Amino acid sequence: MAKYPSVILRAGEDRRLRHGHPWAFSNEVLMNPETKAIKPGTPVIVRAAGGDALGVGTFNPHSLIAARLFSRDGEAKIDQALIEERLAAALALRTRLYAGVPHYRLVHAEADGLPGLIVDRYGDVVVAQLNTAGWEALTDALVAALDSVLTPSAILLKNDSPTRGFEGLPLETKIAKGEIAGPIDVVENGARFICDPAGGQKTGWFFDQRDNRAMVARFAQGARVLDAYTYAGGFGVLAAVEGAAQATLIDSSAPALELARQAATLNQVDSRVETRKADVFEELDRMASKGERFDIVVADPPAFVKSRKDIKAGAQGYRKLARQSATLVAPQGLLFIASCSHLMAPPDFAEQVRRGLHDAKREARILRSTGAGMDHPVHPGLPETAYLKGLLLQVG
Repeated sequence: MAKYPSVILRAGEDRRLRHGHPWAFSNEVLMNPETKAIKPGTPVIVRAAGGDALGVGTFNPHSLIAARLFSRDGEAKIDQALIEERLAAALALRTRLYAGVPHYRLVHAEADGLPGLIVDRYGDVVVAQLNTAGWEALTDALVAALDSVLTPSAILLKNDSPTRGFEGLPLETKIAKGEIAGPIDVVENGARFICDPAGGQKTGWFFDQRDNRAMVARFAQGARVLDAYTYAGGFGVLAAVEGAAQATLIDSSAPALELARQAATLNQVDSRVETRKADVFEELDRMASKGERFDIVVADPPAFVKSRKDIKAGAQGYRKLARQSATLVAPQGLLFIASCSHLMAPPDFAEQVRRGLHDAKREARILRSTGAGMDHPVHPGLPETAYLKGLLLQVG
């Protein structure tokens, strides 16, 4: 007898999985009464219509992404031992990338062989997002595996991602081990920052922009820098650390700006860092009307496109932001603009930036097109999950 129930794909629907894709969608699965009755999160063997085992994964009959493969081996077991093995491999890679600095994304879902799971590490504090019914069922095994591989002082389950709603799961934040008394340190690019894992956005910090922050900071010596949507000061404070004459940080969140101010103080650059609580679009227009100009402008907004129905409005938002940001760049200065909307394809984002530059009547040249850092690897079968897009431009 098979140790896991079998889920059968419809005839002809096995091609994607056979060619390396790690998901089976609900419309590809033969949803007979037995399959519909499988409890969400149950490990299953995914089979082609002819009976061939295509792999083992977790299953949710109520989700659009019905099955997420953990292994191509139909005999594999999804348990603590497998999780520990994958965590150890993920840790080995990050240790090579960031030797001696244990602050990074440790697990980036499918690309690290743990589909639907995000784990960020802040030294001896670990923050995990369990985004599927499969991980909900594996919570105890995951916590035990994290404890075995990392022995952290605290493990926080930040289960507040909207993705959980698609899986029929509640949104919650809870401590699985130890305690987190409040904001904690983040070490990145040789600077210290402050994040709030429990109360902040995502897991508290955005490690994906690490390399882009370092790239922008290379040009910061003596520059006037504007960091729009600064959150906790990642771009602006690092620019000040690298010698910016002045960094102006804008965000609508008072708690986020307080974290940025604390980071400026920690790095002894608070005299050169100014924070402004404001709606970014409104503040950029106000600054432009006063004729303010900056040597470097960073525009790193939250996702403007969260679902397909948002694509048109989101595209207009990126165009507007590009126009406003380019207007504020001094001649021959730099603009770094980013999108974390996974539904906004790179060519479409680049086109909205081009239109925004045209609206601003500014010429520019692209110095670099970027994505997330190497601790955010992409599964070869899921190129669409390379969600972060950035453009570094010199504006004439």
